[in-house]
Amino acid sequence: MISYPLQMPSSPRVKSIRWKNQTAVARSRSPFTFQSQVQVYQGQAWAADVTLPKIRNRDDVAKWAAFFLSLNGAEGTFFMGPIDYFRPRGMASGNPVVDGANQKGGVLATAGWTANVSGILLAGDYIGLGDGADARMYRVLRDVDSDAGGKASIDIWPRINVPPGNLAPIEIDNPQTVFYLAGKIPEMESLRDGVDPITFSAVEDLR
Repeated sequence: MISYPLQMPSSPRVKSIRWKNQTAVARSRSPFTFQSQVQVYQGQAWAADVTLPKIRNRDDVAKWAAFFLSLNGAEGTFFMGPIDYFRPRGMASGNPVVDGANQKGGVLATAGWTANVSGILLAGDYIGLGDGADARMYRVLRDVDSDAGGKASIDIWPRINVPPGNLAPIEIDNPQTVFYLAGKIPEMESLRDGVDPITFSAVEDLR
């Protein structure tokens, strides 16, 4: 029996990811005064167009075909993270954990970092929380410093919807989140020398 989320086949590696992230914000503008009002809702989610290179190896073609069929359109889920990210640009030293229960929203209180470090994380770094179907990836929005007690407050995107547990570990080297296909099963055009490049769309699975 298939168990979700799936891991994507490792060969060939994804060629590119075009991030098309989603946020629920509405702005209305008066046609008479040109003044505007902004309504910010809670919705924020990762979304992406993912492109694979031409697949020439027969075994690789079979693995990717089985992966897409196993997802069964939008039913199944899979892990994915940034392909150009290997570890934070900040120092990111220590053993970071969530500092406090019931945290939701766009700011995460953390502890366990090396004390008194300027730039323990830098804007644009990623962190991860949870594992399995609960794995979530977040991007750091501002440079972060740790205090004398090894604590740090991190502005992140997207917002936290499901609160992580107190003292839950923070992933800094391989953050991933869970996606589902945003459309039907991708078409694969089989040629004598392999399969042409494939592009598919995916959206973060928020439950």
